[in-house]
Amino acid sequence: MSLIDTLQDLVGQVPDVVQPLIGAAAGAIPFIEGEGGVAIGIIGGIPPVVAAIAAMAGNFLSVAVLVLLSSGARDAVVTPRREKVLARDGMPAGSDSALAAAPAERSDGSRSAARRAKFQHAYERYGVPGVSLLGPLLLPTHFTATMLAASGVGKTRILIWQALAIIAWTTLTALIASGVMNALG
Repeated sequence: MSLIDTLQDLVGQVPDVVQPLIGAAAGAIPFIEGEGGVAIGIIGGIPPVVAAIAAMAGNFLSVAVLVLLSSGARDAVVTPRREKVLARDGMPAGSDSALAAAPAERSDGSRSAARRAKFQHAYERYGVPGVSLLGPLLLPTHFTATMLAASGVGKTRILIWQALAIIAWTTLTALIASGVMNALG
């Protein structure tokens, strides 16, 4: 049985009050996200608005945690490196010298390298808004948000655009799923 089937069955087996938590948990899982969480909820019998809010909340909370962790990790790596280079070059530590300390690109042909290349191409072409809004067509929001944070984009900017994308895609999926369920019911 697949994870999606398991979650749908679980929605039907728990009390009504707990059902939105299953939708939120589904929304927090990469590749299922808000879109899948809302579909699981609606198919499981949760009212569409409740299912959508729960799935959005689960998706956004997991993305927010990843952005904060990724951004903190990036700062922990880049700040000492920047200070070391500034010290070597004789510049004061508080200097606004722009050091683009880009991580070395791997060209090992792995899936992660392919994802990074796909992300980089989309980022250069569309920027943060485009990658956030169109990203779910290519990669889960979890990966997109993490890569944006690792690239040095500000946390607030990432979270605003990711929230807008999660709201838009989850709402669209909720409308489609509830329309299909109404047509079948």
